[in-house]
Amino acid sequence: MNETITTILNHRSIRDFKDKQLSDEQIKTIVTSAQAASTSSFIQAYSIIGIKDKEKKRKLAEIAGNQEYVAQNGHLFVFCADLNRHERIGEMEGKDILATIESTEKFMVALIDAALAAQNAAIAAESMGLGICYIGGIRNNLEAVKQLLKTPERVIPLFGMTVGYPERINDQKPRLPLDHVYHEEEYQQDKEGYLRQLQQYDQLISTYYEQRTDGKRSDRWTEQMAKMLEKQTRMYMKEFVQKNKMDLR
Repeated sequence: MNETITTILNHRSIRDFKDKQLSDEQIKTIVTSAQAASTSSFIQAYSIIGIKDKEKKRKLAEIAGNQEYVAQNGHLFVFCADLNRHERIGEMEGKDILATIESTEKFMVALIDAALAAQNAAIAAESMGLGICYIGGIRNNLEAVKQLLKTPERVIPLFGMTVGYPERINDQKPRLPLDHVYHEEEYQQDKEGYLRQLQQYDQLISTYYEQRTDGKRSDRWTEQMAKMLEKQTRMYMKEFVQKNKMDLR
């Protein structure tokens, strides 16, 4: 155990921030930490858009489902998959690279690069005593986000990250058991054991909600997931991605 691991294991999503903005130096440190993340073949297929403007934050909060903490925070980052710069590279070097940057493989590289950078940013922020929350809700209407942030073709805003000084720290949600997510040598195929692990986790989560809400809520994790996944959301995504000339081949 060390300070880095302690920071990682203490993670909570913070949704209530003090009215205090991050300094430019803090922002620079977080972005530089994001850039230090691993990147496939040195492609660096992502960009980060920082939002200070209160009106833009408010509009993004509306898009994200009227989540107040998207508007009220120390700083808002938007992480984007970005192959636009690589199209420019092809033009600079006189190479035909369109087939490659329009491939599903390079789209996946851009998604992974952005996610790795974001998690580095999250850990850096938390190590500074700040709180963070990922914001997938911006994908509710990416066309509106694209217009607001003026992103060009081959750039897809993936998620936001609110960062700031915590006003209130939530209880930590228990994660799935390690032996449910970690498989050695091959993927476990013991269906009965798998279901038994889920049932045990359901009991843990139900108890967590009961204690957190004074008995007002006791839903199981599998119940929660099934209800969420039963409802089809953001089904426009493939069309939007391909309209922006990514994941075409």
